[in-house]
Amino acid sequence: MSATAVIVAVWTYMATSSFWEAFAWMIVTLLVVQVGYFVLVVRLIFRRAHHAATSQDPVDAVPPLHRDGVWF
Repeated sequence: MSATAVIVAVWTYMATSSFWEAFAWMIVTLLVVQVGYFVLVVRLIFRRAHHAATSQDPVDAVPPLHRDGVWF
């Protein structure tokens, strides 16, 4: 994520010679990457929950959401 933002900032600065425009594009890049990451994680969670809800397996495929007392 950081490497992508730096590459976009350097590329924009080389194209426009404007520090502020490069900074703005870097912020936009960071926001887009972070939102995309969040959406993909939420999608993975809902897909797993949907798969577990529609499964005909008698064993519960989704582990409990509480701690079982085991400490590592």
